[in-house]
Amino acid sequence: MPSFRSPIFEDVSRLMSDAVGVAQGARREAETLAKSQIERVLSKMNVVTREEFEAVRDMATLAREENERLEKRIAELESKLTK
Repeated sequence: MPSFRSPIFEDVSRLMSDAVGVAQGARREAETLAKSQIERVLSKMNVVTREEFEAVRDMATLAREENERLEKRIAELESKLTK
C-alpha cells in the first residue's frame, strides 16, 4: 500500500500539535492565575488553615475531657462532704 504524504496534511498535523501545546500552556496559566486569586481572597477573609483548625479542635477535645474529669472529681468531693 503506498504511503500518502501531502505537505498540506503535514502542515495541518503540525498546526494541530502546536495548538494542543498552546492550549495546555493556556490551561496551566489560567490554573495558576485562579489559584493565586483564590489564595488572595481567602487571605483577606481571614480564613484559618486546616492545621490551625485541627490544633484548636484537639485543644477543645482535651479541655472537654479535663472538664468531665473535674466534674467527676467535684461530685466525689461533694458526696464525701454530705456524708
